[in-house]
Amino acid sequence: MTDFQNKLRATPVVDELKALREAIWFNDGVKPAREGLLRVGLTQADVEDAQARLRRFAPLIAAAFPETAATGGIIESDMTPALNMQAKLAERAPIAGRLWLKKDSHLPISGSIKARGGIYEVLAHAEKLALAAGLITLTDDYSILLSPACRQFFSQHKIAVGSTGNLGLSIGIMSAKLGFHVTVHMSADARQWKKDRLRAHGVEVMEYEQDYGVAVEQGRQAAASDPACFFIDDENSRTLFLGYAVAGLRLPAQLREKGIVVDADHPLFVYLPCGVGGGPGGVAFGMKLAFGDHVHCFFAEPTHSPCMLLGMSTGLHDAISVQDIGLDNKTAADGLAVGRASGFVGRAMEQLIDGCYTLSDESMYDLLALLYQTENLQLEPSALAGMSGPQRITASQEYQARYQLTATMMENATHLVWATGGGMVPASEMQGYLARGRSNA
Repeated sequence: MTDFQNKLRATPVVDELKALREAIWFNDGVKPAREGLLRVGLTQADVEDAQARLRRFAPLIAAAFPETAATGGIIESDMTPALNMQAKLAERAPIAGRLWLKKDSHLPISGSIKARGGIYEVLAHAEKLALAAGLITLTDDYSILLSPACRQFFSQHKIAVGSTGNLGLSIGIMSAKLGFHVTVHMSADARQWKKDRLRAHGVEVMEYEQDYGVAVEQGRQAAASDPACFFIDDENSRTLFLGYAVAGLRLPAQLREKGIVVDADHPLFVYLPCGVGGGPGGVAFGMKLAFGDHVHCFFAEPTHSPCMLLGMSTGLHDAISVQDIGLDNKTAADGLAVGRASGFVGRAMEQLIDGCYTLSDESMYDLLALLYQTENLQLEPSALAGMSGPQRITASQEYQARYQLTATMMENATHLVWATGGGMVPASEMQGYLARGRSNA
């Protein structure tokens, strides 16, 4: 028997994944934050550097995208209590603590969490090119990069990315705004409206019949043959990861504004929908830098595409795909339709993530309709993946005992569900989502 087969046999949760059952895996390898963070290969100084770069670009973003003017060009989302949703969920199973929603679903420009990492990597690349060409200095007003002369300069350069949709939107819109020639390689499960919106911004969209992995590989190959083309690699990019991590450094101030305490007696639980892993991994990294052992992070995935749970639980990371255990990687949660997890994220975060769980498409649609009914909020299916986490953690006495989480501590807990997308879904598409959610109920 091969080492590969031995690892599968030694991982009981794999049988649940094969059977498409909703499963949860708690990570036995979690280390204290100060120890686990050393494994990532990035530091707080790296994240602070990313945050400073976003501040330098804020005048440009405010000028280019009027919807960001109120925040001075800083792309950030609100967090809101979801007490009505919590009350409705509690009719099914209790939730100890208080439920909040982090509305990355309503981030400006692209309406998803990808407005963090995707836009940041485009800006980092643009800054590097502009500094080398003498177009700007670090102390300039970066809105000068929107001038016709600078746009002409950027038009000589290309950017490419492989995407299921939301990452392509953020990278495509930002790149086109600066003048880059940008190509988004999109998998078959990407929504048509996302392709249409990209094309409306002047982005070249290449479509493939296969899944996300093929789209990424095609994009990578095309860029490799063109020295003028910069490929943004969602599977391995440290730059993307840092763009997401900035969210963690910003959250303490936001929590203070809401009167929320996070300490040993008031734990914070964060639930992050997970595709290839860059977005949730980066956010979780930032959270661990900000809150240390007082924050507990979980990844949530569809039953048909549990690539990160599979990779982390077996220790095989990107050496295994969901297809290797007989799954089809087909899910309504298009942003999470990934068969093979990022090896970089899986290994970097394997001592920092408390666990992963899966839920069915039917569960996501049900939660989508329930959130609209209770909170009048509209999200895309993948953004609801985090919503079933608080009940599962409340139900696990074994998990609470492992971290010495008493009943009082759980009642003091904050559960932050990261709503990763949906703010720009067309009304007709959203009505279809809601109708399916109601029919499932």
